[in-house]
Amino acid sequence: MVHPKRPQELFQLFAATTSLPGVGAKLAAILEKRVGSYVIDVLRHLPIAIIDRSQKPPLDAVIDGAIATFDIIVVKHDKPPRGVRRPWRVFCQNDTGSIELVFFHARDDYIQRLLPVGERRIISGRTEIFNNRVQMAHPDYVVKPDEMASMPEIEPVYPLTAGLTPKVLRRAITAALATIPTLPEWIPPSIMATNNWPDFASAMRTVHAPQNEADLLPNNPARARLAFDELLANQIALNMVRQQAADTVPGRIFAGTGTLTRALMDNLPFALTKAQTNAIAEIKSDQESGKRMLRMLQGDVGSGKTLVALAAMLHVVESGAQAALLVPTEVLARQHYQSLNKMLAPIGKSASLLLGQGRTGSGRKDTLSGLADGTIDIVVGTHALLSENVAFADLGLAVVDEQHRFGVRQRLILGQKGNGVDVLVMTATPIPRSLAMTAYGDLEQSRLNEKPAGRLAIDTRVMPNDRLDQVIDGIRRALDAGKRAYWICPLVEESDKLDIAAAEDRFASLVRALPAHKVALAHGKMKAPERDEAMQAFRDGSAQLLVATTVVEVGVDVPEASIMIIEHAERFGLAQLHQLRGRVGRGADKSSCILVYAPPISDTSKTRLTVMRDTEDGFVIAEEDLKLRGPGEFLGQRQSGVPEFILADLGAHADLLSLARTEARRMATDGTALTYSDMLLSLFERDSAVRYLAAG
Repeated sequence: MVHPKRPQELFQLFAATTSLPGVGAKLAAILEKRVGSYVIDVLRHLPIAIIDRSQKPPLDAVIDGAIATFDIIVVKHDKPPRGVRRPWRVFCQNDTGSIELVFFHARDDYIQRLLPVGERRIISGRTEIFNNRVQMAHPDYVVKPDEMASMPEIEPVYPLTAGLTPKVLRRAITAALATIPTLPEWIPPSIMATNNWPDFASAMRTVHAPQNEADLLPNNPARARLAFDELLANQIALNMVRQQAADTVPGRIFAGTGTLTRALMDNLPFALTKAQTNAIAEIKSDQESGKRMLRMLQGDVGSGKTLVALAAMLHVVESGAQAALLVPTEVLARQHYQSLNKMLAPIGKSASLLLGQGRTGSGRKDTLSGLADGTIDIVVGTHALLSENVAFADLGLAVVDEQHRFGVRQRLILGQKGNGVDVLVMTATPIPRSLAMTAYGDLEQSRLNEKPAGRLAIDTRVMPNDRLDQVIDGIRRALDAGKRAYWICPLVEESDKLDIAAAEDRFASLVRALPAHKVALAHGKMKAPERDEAMQAFRDGSAQLLVATTVVEVGVDVPEASIMIIEHAERFGLAQLHQLRGRVGRGADKSSCILVYAPPISDTSKTRLTVMRDTEDGFVIAEEDLKLRGPGEFLGQRQSGVPEFILADLGAHADLLSLARTEARRMATDGTALTYSDMLLSLFERDSAVRYLAAG
C-alpha cells in the first residue's frame, strides 16, 4: 500500500460553514449549534428518514396524511380580504378530482407568481381530508412541469433545530458534498472487498442520497464504512494516548510523605466511605509505581469525588510537584476553588484560581507567575489552563473534571505541561461498564458507588401537571418554614429561546403565586453577572426559590436546598434527571424531588420516571438508561455534552469496533498510523487531532 503525505485538499473540509454558498453569519450560528462549525460537520450530519414523493394517486383516492405528488391546473384564488385573518386558498384540479392548497400569512405577490391561474404545476406535500375535500397546506414543492427534475422523488430527512429549515440544510449539504476531495485509501483492500465498502467520497455521497429505508440502517455498506472510519480514528487516538504514557516510562515516582494527606483526613468532619478509601489507594498505587497514571474516577452525584481528587493532589504536592484541576465552566471552577480551600484551610494550604483570557489584572499575573516559579502548588482553572502562556514549574498531576466535555486532545495538552504528568479524569455521569471500556479504553477505572455516611435518601415522587396547584401550595409551606427549593423548567425543544421563554413565564407566575418570598431566575443566556447574582442570592438565602433551566445541572452546590421540582420531567433523559436531583440531598435536612409530567406520556417516559422514583443509584440508572436508549443514544449529545460517536453505533457496530482495534494495532506496528493519523483523526476524532487543526 502506498503511504502518501496528507493531501492539502483535506483542508477544504475544515473551512468554516460560511464558505458554503448561501451560508451567512446568522445561518452559520444556527448550524454551529445543531451541526457544527465546519464543512466536515455538515457532511457528518446524516439523514434519519426519507420522504417518498413517488406516489401519484388519483385525487379522488387520496389517503389522509399521506405524502403525494400531483400534476394540476390552477383554477382560481380565494384571497382573504385585507385585515381578515384567514388563510389564502388556491383551487386546483386535474382529470381525477380537485384539491385546495392552503397558505397561512401569505404574501400577495408570492402566491400569485407561484400559482398563476390557468397554468399547470407539479405539487408535492402532505395531503389532508377536511370536510370531504382534499387539501394540502403549504406544499413542500410547487414547480413548473419543465422543472420536475428539481424535485427529488426520494428526499432525505435530517434532524433540525429552530431556524434551520430542510431546504436550507439540503442546500448546505449539497454544497458540502461538492468539496470532498479524492483521498488516499487508509482501509486495507482486503477489508474493503470483504465488506463491499465504497471509498470515502462515494460513501459520503451515498449516505446523503438514501433510496429506501434499508439505506438508513447501520449495516448499509456506506454507513458501515464511515462508522468504521470513526471507530478506527478513535482507536488510533487511544493508542496515541497509551503510547504517550508508555514514552514516559519509567516515568516519575511520587512517593509522598503522607503529612498533608494524613492532616486532611484528620480534619474531616466525616469518615471516608469504603469506595473512597479504595479509590485513594488505587490512585496512590499508580502515583508510586513509576508508570504514568491515566485513570478515570467515576462517582455518582454526591459520592465524594472532589475529596478523592484532593488526596491525590496533596500526595503530589508532598512529593514537591504541582497539581492542576481543569473544569469546563467558570461556575464550576469557582465552586471547586471554594470547596477545595474549605478543606485545605485547616491544614494551612490553599488553592489558586485561573479563569479565561479575558480576565486581566494583577491577580491573574500573580497566578501565572506563581505557577511558573512553583510558589503555587494547586490551581483550579478552566480552558485557560491549556493556554500556551500558562507554564508550570513542575506539574505532576492533572485532574480533569466533567471529563466528557474535554477530548483526548485537551488531556494530551495538559499532560504535556510537565514531565511525565499523571492524569486523573472524573465524571459525575456513571457509565455502564460495557460502554466505559469501549469509549474510554485508554483509562484505568475507579468507581465510587457509595454515598458518604449520613447522607439521607431523597424522597422522589411523580405527579401529573393537573396537580401543579398542590405542588405550589407545598412549596409555599416549605418556604414559610425557611426551606430553599429549585424549580427546573422544561426543555421545550432544541431552542434556547423557547427554553428561556418557558423559564421566564414560570418565574413570573411563581412571583405572583408567592408574593411573600423572593424568587430568583437563572438561565444560560443571562449575562454572567446577573446569573451570578441570582445564584448568590440563592446560596445566601436571600432568595428561597431558584427558577432555572438546566444551567444548574452540574456544579451548583447549595446544601441548604432540600426541594427539587422538575417540570415536564418526561422531556428529560434519565441521566439529566439524576444530575438535577443530585442538587438536593446535600445537607442535614430530609430532601424531596417532585417529577411533574404532562399526560399522556409514552411507555418509555413512564419507565424513566418509575426508575427515578425507585432508585438513587446512578450506576443502576445508567444501566437502565442504556436499555431504554441503546448504546448510540446513550453517548449522544444530551448525555454528555459532546457526542462520543456521530456515525458509529456501539450496539450495531460492535463487530466493527473489534476490527478497528485490530487494525489500529496493526497500523501502529507497521507505521501506517503515522501516515494516516492526521487524516483520520481530523475527520473523525477532531479533539484528538493535536497537530492537524493547529496546522489548519
